[in-house]
Amino acid sequence: MTKGNINVSVENIFPLIKKFLYSDHEIFLRELISNGTDATLKLKHLASIGESKAEYGNPVIEVKIDKEGKKLHVSDQGLGMTAEEVEKYINQVAFSGAEEFLDKYKDLAKDSGIIGHFGLGFYSAFMVAEKVEIITKSHTGAPAAHWTCDGSPEFTLEASDRTERGTEIILHIAEDSTEFLEESRIRTLLLKYNKFMPIPIKFGTKEINDPEHKPATITDKDGKETKEPQRKITVDNIINNPNPAWTKQPTDLEDNDYKDFYHELYPTQFEEPLFNIHLNVDYPFNLTGILYFPKMGRDMQIQKDKIQLYQNQVYVTDNVEGIVPEFLTMLRGVIDSPDIPLNVSRSYLQADGAVKKISSYITRKVADKLKSLFNDNREDFEAKWNDIKIVIEYGMLSEDKFFEKADAFALYPTVDGTYYTYEELFNKIKANQTDKDGKLIILYASNNDVQHAYIETAKAKGYEVLLLDSPIVSHLIQKLESTKENISFARVDGDHIDNLIKKDETTISKLSDEQKTALEILLKEVIPSEKFMVQLEAMDSDASPFIITQPEFMRRMKEMQQTGGGGMFGMGGFPEMYNLVVNTNSKLVGEILETKTKPKQERLIAQSLDLARLSQGLLKGEELTKFIKRSYEMIK
Repeated sequence: MTKGNINVSVENIFPLIKKFLYSDHEIFLRELISNGTDATLKLKHLASIGESKAEYGNPVIEVKIDKEGKKLHVSDQGLGMTAEEVEKYINQVAFSGAEEFLDKYKDLAKDSGIIGHFGLGFYSAFMVAEKVEIITKSHTGAPAAHWTCDGSPEFTLEASDRTERGTEIILHIAEDSTEFLEESRIRTLLLKYNKFMPIPIKFGTKEINDPEHKPATITDKDGKETKEPQRKITVDNIINNPNPAWTKQPTDLEDNDYKDFYHELYPTQFEEPLFNIHLNVDYPFNLTGILYFPKMGRDMQIQKDKIQLYQNQVYVTDNVEGIVPEFLTMLRGVIDSPDIPLNVSRSYLQADGAVKKISSYITRKVADKLKSLFNDNREDFEAKWNDIKIVIEYGMLSEDKFFEKADAFALYPTVDGTYYTYEELFNKIKANQTDKDGKLIILYASNNDVQHAYIETAKAKGYEVLLLDSPIVSHLIQKLESTKENISFARVDGDHIDNLIKKDETTISKLSDEQKTALEILLKEVIPSEKFMVQLEAMDSDASPFIITQPEFMRRMKEMQQTGGGGMFGMGGFPEMYNLVVNTNSKLVGEILETKTKPKQERLIAQSLDLARLSQGLLKGEELTKFIKRSYEMIK
């Protein structure tokens, strides 16, 4: 037996490991199984090229709990180690690596800035164990070795009578970590971190129906037939799927394979994904994965952190910020890449060249997939538009390259349910909706019901009205106006229709200038100036007498502020100001002016204003109650 000291200069490295290395101690199991997987895959490679005479067979990694002995066992059937290799890789490399790592990263590790650590896995065992044993036998046939360390720099190394190739790590669980002796806790961790490891992981056994047994039919003395009980057999409980869908070629997968994998990733998600995007690239970086578009509707607050990041099928994190473009974090699925640095802070990722290329590739791949889906089955794409538009519109706002590509598939629906691409829309409306200054005015509504009267007025003039109702529409149209040439968006209730699209012809007012002045004075005596700006306009005689509008700029800035971005204008909170457009050609307005008694004039103005407010959903509470009461009295 050999005794010695691990070659580290810091006596208290083990407490440091426990304190600083990981914010969550559960990570130790992922690290130990990753090491066992690595050893198994290396043996497979050596056997395939004739460098090892060992029989590879069908190796598994086994996790066992000895609750009574307060031990946790992690075993593999991989390369194994000789005593000399234990001395080198455990006593020298692992712990000197631990010391170097802690020295470099302990300040960062206090927060969640570090997203993962690989290749440093063995000593993470000391986060939960007061003593660790390694029993290992090399594939070369050399004598087995047994290494023991109690969490101090001292160790023992002696011969072992182990006859099977591979390595067993025995953790003597510390008193403050006995949760890791609970079967449910270990099963949860295995499913979280090791669900798709490339080597089968055995955790206990389970009973299944014996596939060789076909229950016989038994007839009793009364002639009644029954089936004999199904025979059960006990088999290894393999807890993982070593060949997940993203590791396969897209040509080898059907639609149902992708759907099945989605439900394997998210067992509690009952809705089917709308479609998937298979990522598969090996140059200039290595990246595989599958992304899914779930149903999202208008919900910007949909739970993020649903994309899982793996490295060689080992789970790392579900926070892919900095790796996946921000607008795609609303998607779900898996990304697997050995080229993403894991032992760095997230801020470092922003500047990392490989990560930037990966992010750009994912953006391009998503855009290309959306374009092909649109081209292959436009009808289906249109049917799904309301469930995916938030992601696409957010992408158009935040990623210039995505914005450029989105012209091929971004849709602009009308209030009548027709969908246009931007080019189609432009060609459809340019003749009729270009104003006298040569600018194309794109009309839109945000709510079919609330803005119905305004929509109908616009349609009566042959104008197309889009239905743009996502919460970020104000930001999006601002972006479109700044990038497309000579266009402007106007919401249908932003002004009366002739002001929204100004043509050369003008409507003559029936009122003289003196009558307009008298009307304006009369209106301002009744209408609260802090809420409404009165605007006299000559319109068609059959148009509404009073129309409430909200200036496009003010309303848009307010909406942008509510969804982030409006604050950049330094305008603080926006007041609820509206325009009251009074149609001087309306018969009712003429009657108000000609009415002899002041009380009756004021009553007609108040009633007309309240009707306009009612049409905009602005009449509520006590004022609505008074309006209803007044209306009944007028009917009498």
